[in-house]
Formats: sequence, C-alpha cells, structure tokens
Amino acid sequence: MSDEQEKLEKLHIMRHSASHVLAEAVQSLFPGTKFGIGPAIDNGFYYDFDLPRSLTPEDLPVIEEKMKELIKAAQPFVRESITKEAAKEIFKDQPYKLELIDELNDNEITIYKSGDFTDLCAGPHVNSTREITIDAFNLDKVAGAYWRGSEKNSMLQRIYAIAFRTRKELDQYIKLQEEAKKRDHRKLGKDLDLFLIPEDIGGGLVIYTPKGGRIRTTIEDFWRKEHFAAGYEILYTPHIGLSKLWETSGHLGFYKENMYSPMKIDEQDYYIKPMNCPFHILAYKSQRRSYRNLPLHWAELGTVYRYERSGTLSGLMRVRGFTQDDAHIFCTPEQMNSEVSEVLRFSLYMQKVFGFEKFKVYLSTRPGDAIGDVKMWEDAQSALRRVIDENNLEYHVDEGGGAFYGPKIDIKIEDALGREWQTTTIQFDFNLPERFDMVYIGADGQEHRPYMIHRALFGSWERFFGLLIEHYAGAFPTWLSPVQVALIPIADTHVEYARKLEKELKAAEVRVQVDDSSERMNQKIRLAQLDKIPYMLVVGDKEIAAEAVAVRCRTGEQAVMPFTEFKAKLLQNIALKAIDIKL
Repeated sequence: MSDEQEKLEKLHIMRHSASHVLAEAVQSLFPGTKFGIGPAIDNGFYYDFDLPRSLTPEDLPVIEEKMKELIKAAQPFVRESITKEAAKEIFKDQPYKLELIDELNDNEITIYKSGDFTDLCAGPHVNSTREITIDAFNLDKVAGAYWRGSEKNSMLQRIYAIAFRTRKELDQYIKLQEEAKKRDHRKLGKDLDLFLIPEDIGGGLVIYTPKGGRIRTTIEDFWRKEHFAAGYEILYTPHIGLSKLWETSGHLGFYKENMYSPMKIDEQDYYIKPMNCPFHILAYKSQRRSYRNLPLHWAELGTVYRYERSGTLSGLMRVRGFTQDDAHIFCTPEQMNSEVSEVLRFSLYMQKVFGFEKFKVYLSTRPGDAIGDVKMWEDAQSALRRVIDENNLEYHVDEGGGAFYGPKIDIKIEDALGREWQTTTIQFDFNLPERFDMVYIGADGQEHRPYMIHRALFGSWERFFGLLIEHYAGAFPTWLSPVQVALIPIADTHVEYARKLEKELKAAEVRVQVDDSSERMNQKIRLAQLDKIPYMLVVGDKEIAAEAVAVRCRTGEQAVMPFTEFKAKLLQNIALKAIDIKL
C-alpha cells in the first residue's frame, strides 16, 4: 500500500468513527431515536435516523457541539464479538438493526461501543474519539433517505457531514463547494435560459430553450462533421421496438427494471428503447457481410429512456430521457488493435477541443460472471492494454470490474474544479453478437463472429452539456456561446449602423444580437455581461464616422478598432475553436 493509499485508509476509518460519534450525539439529544446505517463516504460521512421529530438546520450546530464534547472526552472504541441471539437482545428496540442482523449469515457478529452508544459494525475504528480531528468536520445538511434506498420502506432523516484530516483541508473543500454552487448548472441553466425540466412533463425530461438549442446544435454539427471525417456513417433508429427485439437482446431478462412499461400496438407489446445497440445490429444483419466490408463504424445521436427513481434525478446529470453519442464498431480480430487505438485518439482529440486537458484512464477486466470465449476476452484485454501503453497513458486497473459481456476502457475527465466526470467508454461485447447470431464471411469462406465494440465519446449529451456549463461557469468559448456578439448602439440614431454590422456578421454565420432597447448604454453592457456574451460592440457617432467599433470583451479587455479588423479576429477565434476570449 502506497503512502497516499495508507493516508486515505486512515481518513476513511476516522470518518466512519466520526459517524458513530454523530449517532451517539443524536441519541443523547433525541431519546427514542431508531438508527439506520452510518458509513464513511467521499469527503465525509452520514448517518440515517428515524427521529421523534423532523430536524431543522438550527439543530445541526447543537448536534455538532455535542459531538465535540464527546470527542474531547477521549472515549475508546471497544470491539466485541457476540452471537446473533445476543445481538438481537442488544438491539431489540432497533428495528433497522434487527433487519440487518437477520440477513447476516455469520453466527458471530461484531459490535462497537463508544461511550453510551453501541452499534452493529464490522469496523475498523480509531482507538479513541480523540483521534478524530475536532475542528476538521462540519455537519453539512439534512436530507430524506428511504431505508435501504427503496421507496417501499420508511423515509429516514440523513445527516451528512464533511470531514478531513486537517482544518486546512476542510476549509479548502468548503471553498471548492462554494465555487461549485456558483457553477451549478441548474442555477446557471435557469439564469442563462438554456434548458427547462418542467414538472408538467414529468421529472427527468429536458426541454432545450433557443439558447440551449443553439449550443446543442453547434456541438452536434461539429460532432457529425468529425465523425464523417473519421470514417463513420450515421444511423437513425426508432424510439420503440417490439418486445421480441428486447427479448433477443436480453434487456427484458436483465435490464427490465430500468425500462418503462410496454405499450400495446396491434395487440403486440412495444417498449421504448433504453439503448440503441439492437437497432444497429439489425442494420448489420440486413445484408450478408464479408471480411472485405469490415470494419463498419456506425454512429447515432440516439435518444433513449431509462427509469430512474425520482430521488436520484439531478438536473441534467441524472435524467430519464437522454441522448447518447453512441457508436458501434464491427470488425475482425485482426482489426481490433487499430480500431481501439483510433477510438482512443478520437476521444482524446474531442475532449481537447472542448477544453479538457486532464483525464484519467481506467481499464476494467474479466469478472467472475463473464460470458463468452476466454481467448476472446484475453485478446480484447490485451488490445485495450496495448493501446493505452502505446499512447504512454497512466491508467488504473479494475481487476474483475468489467461488464459480464466484455472488458472496457473508461475515461474520466477533470473539470475546472478538479472533479472527475465519466465521458468516454470503449466497451467490447461478446454477448449481443451471440444473441443475434451475427456473422461475417472470412477469407476462408467460413462464417465468423465479428468483434463488436460499443463506443461513446461524451456519454449522455445532457450530462455533457451540464458538465460544460459547470466547467465554464456558463461563460462558454466563443464558438459555443449561444450569442457571440452583442451590438450596443449608444442612442437611437446609432441603431441603423448597428443593424448594418449585424447583417454583415450574420452573413458570416456569427450569432449576434442588437440591443435597441431604451436602456442606458451602461445597463445594456451590464445585461450583456450577465448573459456572458463574449464580445460587446458599442457604437456611437465616432465609431460610425471611422467605420469602427468599441470592443468590450467579457474578460474586461477593451479596444477601439476598425470593424473589419474585429470581424477578422472574431472569425479566426471561432474557426480555431479557441477557449480564450481575447482581441
């Protein structure tokens, strides 16, 4: 174990120990509390409670103060091994603990005691509460949480806490969270009028407003152009399919809980699609394929629908209807290495265009429940490793973490706040080619199974859009901005000149708007700044006389220059897909 891993393990143990202190504090302040579970999580811990009353934000400082009192008391954590029967006696008034005990197979059960609190727990814990850094944790918020995540169970109250090794680390995290709140795509999406998720159409279903639609169209046009250049063909497939299709694919067998109820059409069951893959396979099977036809690169911006619990929905990051930048590659074993290599190159190129320079690569290998020929697995895994090594990329191996149908590479990009986001997946599939009996005729004249590779560069279009909003805090690069230039006439007499410039810019496919409202110039500039428009062109008598513009960049840079010069610089910025806004 590396030093860093050891530090993280110690921090995890401290956080879990602090969750027990939280439970003891709540027990002291709210007699009669029923306890759920209290694990350590990323950045802190939580504990679920069934309390005599609803908690308010004012309760958290009181609970926190009680926790500090218990920490100062240097209470030891004492581990005991007891029988199942003894555990049931200890927790006879704790229904949630009794449910957990009944599910344990071991006759010997471990409990931990600290002060007046006893918990059902496997541990480990710190030796005593004094090892919990007293000024490096905060009780963050209270949220509702169904017991064991099921809507059929009781709603508990979950207290979240953030906790670190030192006060400095805690302060840094709090500062990061404050910045994250400012960048929250849900707030910015509303402020900048980019998208809606109205209750009237149901949770997790997105409407893109005109400005959001401009951004999405710009990205999609770029995506299509690059895919055609990379040798892909683009498919369009239906939103629904017969139940027979989903039975053949296996989705009704292992994925049904994520699918919506069927609809009857001509006395037959149809399902709205959760994935695009089966349609692409049917397109493959529509003709007899030869090794001379392979590889095939088929891509689609396909909208799919998956059931997500209402409690898990979160803006654009977790929705029920979303568009995948989906693609499937069908190739021979001999083509596998070059195909994976090209997908990796394509992915890294696309991410760089959008301003993401930092990323992590993860390789997930054969799990215990894997299906398919072992040699195919080994060959595919070797191809994935080889391509990563050839590109001199560091990567993490998740041994046994692959899907049951094939190994994969995942790429997680790092945003402006250092957060990781899942984007690219390169996933082999040994299941669907078998289920659909996919074949091609080899050079030997015999039938062979093609290798099938699922590939997404950005994953969910909605989540990627949300990621872009937060990464840029809504201040998109010029090429992505829904409005690239705001023309601001100082007075009504200058509107005609502004309209003339607008016409020229629109002819060059620049997204431009003229603010000919009755507002004062400074207010017009302020409104354009709030809309995060990259360039503001102020025009008055002097600018008209010189055929010039007074340019104000969103970043604060200002200059007066001939309009033709500004236009040339603007078009170059857009053509280069530059990230910076400058003159």
